[in-house]
Parts: sequence; structure tokens; C-alpha cells
Amino acid sequence: MSKLIIVTGGVCSSLGKGVATASLASLLEKAGLKIALMKCDPYINVDAGNMSPYQHGEIYVTDDGTETDLNLGNYSRFTNVSLSKHNSVTTGKIYEEVIKNERAGRYNGRTIQVIPHITDEIKRRILYLASSNEADIVIVEIGGTVGDIESIPFLEAARQLIREKGRGNALSIHLTLVPMVSGNELKTKPTQHSVKKMQEIGIQPDILLCRSESELPEDLKHKIALFCNVEKDAVFTSIDVEQSVYELPVYFHKQGLMQKALQKLNINDTVSDISSWNLFLRRFNNPKQSLKVGMLGQKNYLDDCYKSVRESLLHAAVTGNNASLEIIKIDAETIESCTNPKDYFKDIDAIIIPGSYGQRGFLGLLATVQYAREQKIPFLGIDLGMQLMAIEAARNILGWQEADSTEFIQNTEYPIISLPEEQAGLTAAGVMRLGAMEVRLLKGSLIESVYKSTTIMERHRSKYAFDKKYTEDLEKTGLSITGFSMKDNSVEVFEWKDHPWGIGVQFHPEFTSQPSKPHPLFTAFIKSALKPHET
Repeated sequence: MSKLIIVTGGVCSSLGKGVATASLASLLEKAGLKIALMKCDPYINVDAGNMSPYQHGEIYVTDDGTETDLNLGNYSRFTNVSLSKHNSVTTGKIYEEVIKNERAGRYNGRTIQVIPHITDEIKRRILYLASSNEADIVIVEIGGTVGDIESIPFLEAARQLIREKGRGNALSIHLTLVPMVSGNELKTKPTQHSVKKMQEIGIQPDILLCRSESELPEDLKHKIALFCNVEKDAVFTSIDVEQSVYELPVYFHKQGLMQKALQKLNINDTVSDISSWNLFLRRFNNPKQSLKVGMLGQKNYLDDCYKSVRESLLHAAVTGNNASLEIIKIDAETIESCTNPKDYFKDIDAIIIPGSYGQRGFLGLLATVQYAREQKIPFLGIDLGMQLMAIEAARNILGWQEADSTEFIQNTEYPIISLPEEQAGLTAAGVMRLGAMEVRLLKGSLIESVYKSTTIMERHRSKYAFDKKYTEDLEKTGLSITGFSMKDNSVEVFEWKDHPWGIGVQFHPEFTSQPSKPHPLFTAFIKSALKPHET
């Protein structure tokens, strides 16, 4: 029977619950235990597909095409757990399933209620994940903040599961805030109130993770333990890491968090091999080279909205090239209004344009692509970043000033980027291509040398594609098509001829990069940016 860990958060949002969950999962996995992870989001959206990245961060896509919360990206980067639709649950999904069952008459005419029908469906999904994965431990992160009305059904389901499984088979970990006020004094009252709220719900936390600017002193741990009804050695600091979130597994390991969790789950104490984390941090702290990468996008979207891209660049720099990385965030709209883009790219070694959101800054992005092509700056375009390579070549080399994407201009004279023919006339502007798909790479191409293979699997999240009727014209400009979808032969990769390193890809390589296993495309991109430093 699988053991259960419930992770909750209190006091306020954005305390790092997802990273803390992923860090603990990593330690347990490296101790030889089989882990399953689930994120329960209390929003009513069925999935994250239609949610604003500005409000909720990036939309992370799994192999099976599920659009999820960005914390599943943390799970993927910190562990080797295979993620799918079963690892992401929302209030919308739960209600959708219950209502579907009710319409089908599966409740035999009973009145449908939050308890037991909604909570039973939540429990069913958790238990299914455990059994289908044959997991030793299932870790369930409940999103939101304790006290929010939206989280109550998930917390009630957790309470029932903890009671049903019994002591030694389930535990509750609660992440709270211990703020520092004037005079550098740490205050425990927010934590006390948060735990009291958990107790009112019927859950007594077994372990407390206290987010703090500094290590909690022993007397403060004793006070928290006393007022929160937990053991003193079950109070841990979730410290504000100095440089990288990848310090957290090592920090938790030093404190003995994993050992305490195993003790409470009646699992024999095992040793967690954290050598890979230590190696990454040694490389992180002792780089041999340094570089700056300019990342283009909308000003408000350049952090969490591109979380996986930023992390992939870091993995490629540190592990792939033993280099330090500075990401320069550049607002595409500022490029639109400037007379000389060179001013914004001074001292930048490479440029990346990830998938963007909307039309704002479009002309600035185009100007950036032109600058990277003409100035021979290493360039990586993802999704829209790849499509811009075709539009830019059509406008600036072929002279087709009306060249555009029908995503932005429906009746353009040159719809270089458009919906595939099979989607013409569909509502909601077509159907999203989602999940892992096979891509064929041309032998002898730059990207084939990167992957060292002519067939690859990469995840997708896109609607619009390059219209192949413009292939002959575009290739005259020096833009080569070097990758195709195995499913529908759509264009997946562009390369610039007579350029040191310029690649655009329709797929999203950032979703599969890990600190110890950087993605080869990002590794090659960073390596190309470092070459001038080596000469």
C-alpha cells in the first residue's frame, strides 16, 4: 500500500510550496523510493490552457498533451517522475467528472453534494495515481492558501484520506511564513494562526516547513512546536536560498527533512544520494566562463511565464558548458520605438525568443530577428520565435511587407504563418497541437548534429504553422527547412544558412530539460554563444 504525504501552504501565496514539494520528492527518489506526484489546483478551470500566463505563470505541457500548472515543471526538473493528466487535478476537472456521472445516472438518483461526491472523486484520483504507478509514496500538493474557500474540498478529502490510512501511512506537511520585522525579529504568530486554521479543518500538521530569510534559532523552533502541537525536531526552515532554488534539496537534506518524513511513515531510514545536486551547485558556484543571453518578450511576462525556458538556459550553461549565465530581459515593445536596436544588445552574446502571448511587441520581435540574422548573433526561436524567422525573411529579403501570421492579421496578402488546412473553418481559431510528437530532421543539418539523430520526440503547444507553399521562395532567402512533423509533414525547424548558429523550432524543448540532463538544443545554443569567448 502506498504511503501518502499531503503538502499544504498557509499565511500567503508564493512561498515556494511547489519547489519544496519537488525538493522533498527528489530526496525520496534518490533514496531509492518510487514517487508519484500530484498537484491539486482549486481553480474552476478544467486545465491551465486558457489561463493568463501573466496571472498564473507558464503553462506546462506533459507528454500526453495535458496543459498544467507551472509546478509540474518543478516536479519534472527535480525528479524523474513521468507526468501525465493523472498528475494534475483541478476543481473544474472534479466537478466535470461528477456532473458527467450524475447525467449518466451513475449515482442512482441521490442528491449530489460536495461531501461525499466531490471529495470521493478527489480521493479516487489520488488513490488511482498511487495504484497505477505502484508508488511507494504519493505526494499531493494542494494549491492555494489554507483559509481560502476554494481549497476546502481538497483539504476535506485530504483529512479523510489521512484518517483512513492511519498513523504511519500518511502525514501532513504544512509550509508557512515566519516573517522578519523591524529590528530583525522573526515572528511566529502567522505560523501559529495558519496551523490553527489547519486544525479547525481537522488536519494536524506532522511537519512544519517555515519559510524564512534566515535559519530559525532553536528557541524559536521550540516555541513554534509548543504552540502548533508538533515535535520540536519536526520544525524545519525553508530558507530563502541565496542564488538558486536547486540549493533547496541539499538544504533540506542537511536538516534531516527526509529522515523525519520516513520516520513518521514507518519506512526504514535510507540514505539519499545527493551527489548530483552537489555537483550541479559546485559547477554553479565555480564557472569557467560567463555569458549574457537576451530574452525577448512582453515586459510583464519575462519571469514565471517563461520559467522552463529560463531554467533550461541555466541547465545548459552550468551543466552543459560550465558557465555562469545572466539573462537580460528585453521588452519587445521598447525595441519597436527605438532607432538603433544595437543599443539594447550591447554586450549580449546570444538572443532567444520564446513563444509569445498576443501581438504586443510584434514589430520589436521582428526587428530583433533581423538584427540577430544580420549581425550573426547566435539565435534560438521557439514557437512564435521560429515563425518570426519566416516572416522576417519574407518582409526584409523578399520585400513582402504584408507578410504576416493569420493569428494577427486575418486577410494579409502573404499569410506565411496560418492555420493548417485541415483546421480551416474550425471554431476557436483551430485546435491546439499538444504533447509529444515525432519530428524528422534532415541529415547533415545543424539541428541533426545537435540531436545526433534524424528522429526526435518533442512536446508541442501550437495552433499556427508555416504554409509550405512558400517554401521555395523562403529558401531563396537563405532560410532552410530542416525538420518536419512525422504526423502531418508540417514544418518544425528553420535554420539560417551562412550564419554561425541560428535555429527556430516549432516545438518546446524547454519542457524536458533537467539540471543534471540539460536539453541538447539549449546546450548547443549556449556553446555557440561562448565560442567568441574561447578565441
